[in-house]
Amino acid sequence: MANNVPPITLVTPDWPLPENVGAAITTRAGGVSSGPYAGANMALHVDDEPANVAANRAQLMQQLGLEHIQWLEQIHGTDVIDAEVDGLTRTADGCLTDRPGLACAVLTADCLPILLCERNGAQVGALHAGWRGLAKGIVARAVTRFDAPARQLMAYLGPAIGPSQFEVGVEVLEAFFELANTQASADAVAAAFTPAQKPLKFHADLYQLATLALKQAGVHAVYGGNYCTASDPERFYSYRRAAVTGRMASLIWRKK
Repeated sequence: MANNVPPITLVTPDWPLPENVGAAITTRAGGVSSGPYAGANMALHVDDEPANVAANRAQLMQQLGLEHIQWLEQIHGTDVIDAEVDGLTRTADGCLTDRPGLACAVLTADCLPILLCERNGAQVGALHAGWRGLAKGIVARAVTRFDAPARQLMAYLGPAIGPSQFEVGVEVLEAFFELANTQASADAVAAAFTPAQKPLKFHADLYQLATLALKQAGVHAVYGGNYCTASDPERFYSYRRAAVTGRMASLIWRKK
C-alpha cells in the first residue's frame, strides 16, 4: 500500500474489453480522506486536504499498476483532449489516448462517466457527461476523435444519479429536444423524462439519454448503466445528496 493508505474498493466494469485494456471505477471505500469527503476522494477542487487526495491518488495508481493518469479540470463542456504524461491537469471534459500505461480519468459524483474503447484496444477514452455536456454534444465530439469508425467502438456507462433521484426543470427537457433531428430521436428523448410531482419538473434518465447520444453517433455496443449514486451512500459520493462531498474516478487505459 502507498504510505499505508487503506486499499480502495473498486468497481470493475462488466463489458467485453480486449485483453490489452484495463478499466476501473473507484468507490468511496478506502483511502484517507475524512469528514464529508470520507474515504477515497479523488478530487482536489472540493476543499479536501490536498495531502489526503494525493495519498488516495497514489494508492489508486499502485493498485492499478499505472504509470500516469491524466486528471482533468472539468467544466461541463465538450472539449476532448489527448492525454499526456507530463502530470499537468488539463481543462476539458474528456480525454483519449493510444499510449500504454497512461490512464484517461474523469471525476464524478452524480454526473455520468462514459468509458470508450476501440474493439481492438488501440485507443481508449473517458468522458465526464452530466446533462449539460450530453445536451451540448460531448458524445458526438468524442466519437469523431477516435481513429476507428464509430461502429468499432464500445461504451461503458459508469455510476451516475438514477432517474428516480434526478429531478430537473423543463429547461433540461428542452435542451435535449433541441438536439433531436428526427421524430424517432424526439420520441426517445421524451421517453427519458417522466413527470415529477412538482409542476414543470421531470425525472431524467441520464443513462437513457447517453445511450441515445451514443447510438446517434454510431456507437451501438453500450454497457453498464445500472447504478444510482444518490441512493447508495455506502459506495458512492453524490452531489445531489450532499453538496459538500468527494468525487469518484472512472479510468480506462491500455496495458503495456
